Amino acid sequence: MLISTKIAKLDKSVLFLVTCLVAIGTVAIYGATTDTRLDGLYISSLSLFALFCIPMLFIALVDYKNLLGWLAYLFYSVGIALLVLVKLVGENLNGAVRWLSIGSFQLQPSELAKICTVLLIAHLLGKREGQQLRFFQDLVPVCFVFLIPFILIMDQPDLGTALVFAGILLSMLWIGNIRALYMILILGVVIVSIGTILWLYYANFDLLSKIVEPHQLSRIQAFLDPQSDPDKSWHVKNAMIAIGSGGLSGSEGIFLRKGYIPYAYSDSIFVVIGAKYGFIGSSVLLMLYLLLVYRMIFIALESRDRAGAYIVTGFIAMIIFQVSVNLGMHLGLLPLTGISLPFISYGGSSLLTNMIAIGIVLSVKVHKDESTD
Repeated sequence: MLISTKIAKLDKSVLFLVTCLVAIGTVAIYGATTDTRLDGLYISSLSLFALFCIPMLFIALVDYKNLLGWLAYLFYSVGIALLVLVKLVGENLNGAVRWLSIGSFQLQPSELAKICTVLLIAHLLGKREGQQLRFFQDLVPVCFVFLIPFILIMDQPDLGTALVFAGILLSMLWIGNIRALYMILILGVVIVSIGTILWLYYANFDLLSKIVEPHQLSRIQAFLDPQSDPDKSWHVKNAMIAIGSGGLSGSEGIFLRKGYIPYAYSDSIFVVIGAKYGFIGSSVLLMLYLLLVYRMIFIALESRDRAGAYIVTGFIAMIIFQVSVNLGMHLGLLPLTGISLPFISYGGSSLLTNMIAIGIVLSVKVHKDESTD
């Protein structure tokens, strides 16, 4: 297929929505950093977006089926190797070892591991060609592929990203035709695990403190009992007040100007949008995410190759869970954890990962009519 023909087949709606999200993110980063020591960070964010458009468009023009097969195993192996490398020589920032220093760029391998894991799981599920998944031959290998990065990321520790991996796995298994009984068992394990944590918190706090990491215990405590230690729940309380202060159409963002919201330019950037642009601004943001997911669902449905549909499903889950967890923790609905808002938060690794994901989704759309033989 000619390159010009492929370019014409690019999904313009997806490109437009991603550009709108990045534009909103740029405005929010500007609002969060103006007149601070990070003033001008929005220019860096725009530069990264322009730079990452190159790999996104390149991947979109490459047949995504070439990324499956042995290449999926290779990418996955590289992703796991980078996670192990983080454990050995990673940068310790704010008590977590999640980054590799590459010159002035801080690479977060757990972000790229999402792409690698989705590709390999899609490859494994695609072998069944829609038939019901078998327990030992299919479900066990897929769960094994998921568990390796999940455990390594939990050890960093990075609960937020690990939760996104769990959401990706459940979504891809469901669309991959898992038996309802197996899905019920998996969800049962999740529910029992959460219930056990809640029970231990109230019934045997000392035992819980030995099971979970201190910083995780602190966040659980701040979520379940904010009054127990006002200092631990300070971030979430201020975030909720700041979002509420935005009202219908936004305010001056006093909480932001006084520095009451940590990492307002990255993980907490939704607070900036809620405070400065109010309910209307937040609604526009959520509508753009909804439209992007809606369009991605259509691309998955139009794919003649099941592996392509599985890939798009994995990336849909990735976006949905990141948005849900990020918003949930700043609205007091979920424990606070470090996780970026796709295309909005400042962060090179996050933006690169999301744009690579969009590039692969676009490739599924461009090459949907080509033979899968």
